[in-house]
Amino acid sequence: MSPGFVALLAAIVVAIGGGAIWRLTNGLMRVPRGRDRGDEKEGNGLVVVAAAPARSPAGSSRLTSEQLGQSLGERATLVQFSTAFCAPCRATRRILADVAGMTDGVAHVEIDAESRLDLVRELNVLRTPTVLILAADGSIVRRASGQPRKPDVIAAIGAAVGLP
Repeated sequence: MSPGFVALLAAIVVAIGGGAIWRLTNGLMRVPRGRDRGDEKEGNGLVVVAAAPARSPAGSSRLTSEQLGQSLGERATLVQFSTAFCAPCRATRRILADVAGMTDGVAHVEIDAESRLDLVRELNVLRTPTVLILAADGSIVRRASGQPRKPDVIAAIGAAVGLP
């Protein structure tokens, strides 16, 4: 085999592996770094930790209604960072609105990432959609980059309101 063919084969294997990893982690709800995770488990029994801490501009891991521009939910808040031409953002909007509509005391707040670059930078939002699940006090309980699955959002709300 020629070295060019071996290099091409290696590039294909790396691309397939990278795509598989991206697909498995896209939209996965994570526990933000710095939170006391205790015995929490995600998915296959592993606790997944976000790559960067979610910190509010005040330096804590809480967001306020003033920072979001809307009221927090009584029990939990679903915060979505979106952009105008993001197709997964539209699907995520439908999922979050549906979950918020079927759960009392849960609010859905959508933030245009382009108009809130200060908050995007502070929270380390690297892509859209990015979803934050907030407890009633505004603390960030879960985080997902990419379109989350509806059952994962429901489970994250359970964590936000203190259900097992």
